[in-house]
Amino acid sequence: MYNIDKVREDFPILQREVYGKPLVYLDNGATTQKPLCVLDAMRDEYLNVNANVHRGVHFLSQQATDLHEAARETVRQFINAPKTEEIIFTRGTTEAINLVASSFCDAFLHEGDEVIVSVMEHHSNIVPWQLQAAKKGIAIRVIPMSDDGILDLDAYQQLFTDKTKLVSVTHVSNVLGTVNPVKEIIRMAHEHDVPVLIDGAQSTPHFKVDVQELDCDFFAFSGHKMYGPTGVGVLYGKEEWLEKLPPYQGGGEMIATVTFEKTTFEKPPLKFEAGTPDYVATTGLARAIDYLNELGMENVMAHEQELTRYALEELGKIEGMMIYGQTHPLPPPFEGGEELPHDAVISFNVFTSLPSGGIKGGLIHHMDMGTLLDRLGIAVRTGHHCAQPLMDRLGILGTVRASFALYNTKEEVDALVAGIRRVSQMF
Repeated sequence: MYNIDKVREDFPILQREVYGKPLVYLDNGATTQKPLCVLDAMRDEYLNVNANVHRGVHFLSQQATDLHEAARETVRQFINAPKTEEIIFTRGTTEAINLVASSFCDAFLHEGDEVIVSVMEHHSNIVPWQLQAAKKGIAIRVIPMSDDGILDLDAYQQLFTDKTKLVSVTHVSNVLGTVNPVKEIIRMAHEHDVPVLIDGAQSTPHFKVDVQELDCDFFAFSGHKMYGPTGVGVLYGKEEWLEKLPPYQGGGEMIATVTFEKTTFEKPPLKFEAGTPDYVATTGLARAIDYLNELGMENVMAHEQELTRYALEELGKIEGMMIYGQTHPLPPPFEGGEELPHDAVISFNVFTSLPSGGIKGGLIHHMDMGTLLDRLGIAVRTGHHCAQPLMDRLGILGTVRASFALYNTKEEVDALVAGIRRVSQMF
């Protein structure tokens, strides 16, 4: 049984007040709060097992190494990767995507080759490819979407040419909450013998991911968006690709032998992990995964889907409300189906009403809405959410974004709705 009150006890920050109001934290798409068990695990390691990994014969170093590699195995099981050697620790999703962009392009792409992304990508899955375009002369092709935020798979199919070398798409839009049909996207790419990288930053915290079932070639996600520490993330890569890719960075840890004439490299994953890793953060990430497993990802998903549906219903009742993405019809009550139509993210703007009624008046600027909601203790995100091309597609400068986590409640949704109504009356 999912006991939300007990869950919230694991996150003391949720008991805070902001400006004399109870904190309503709805910025989980940016980062999640951390349960006590994660903080305790990291504190314990710093106090009792602090030593550099892989490099020492002494007891503490071996114990720290065991914890670090146990974390790798925990990650492997969580996403059902075949081998721990396919799990690379990074600083986050951004570094993981940059690693693939740099190494893959160095090894396989030449001037005129093409990479496919979608119009709803986070900047972290756009800018690395643009850097490679400037460096190597590659071209970026973009999957368009419908007005309600659904990728056009027919148009996607037409983007493939003999120059297409990689597809890199987000699993879930960090703005629209759209859950993309990545399994189908991967299947279509593989029909053209093209590998696929999936940005899983907004999916991994919310529902079960199985990289073998997806058959993706690369999968990236961040620890801090799934109740773990900042500064640690994961890149999964199929062994066959990791063996082919050159190192991303050079230094210690990732070498087999070094002379002034030549260097040889370790096998993956160490080949891609130059320097001292944040071995305490990997322990924190593993403990966060344990916490999710203890709650049950099916239970987390059901709770968040119920919350998202409720929020869409209640927000939709606000006069002047514009919600972006697929909201009609509303997602059905979650019953354990394979496909989720909308993840735990809702982006919106609110328009004032003209005296004549029935016609939208002026737009309440998203920054004004977010700032005033903050004074009511409600933490939301405002702006372009690192997705400016998507904002251009929608014809807006930015939105207010409410994003949910396993500890949010319907009462907090009610507080958000009441806050928006209060703010709207001020304009």
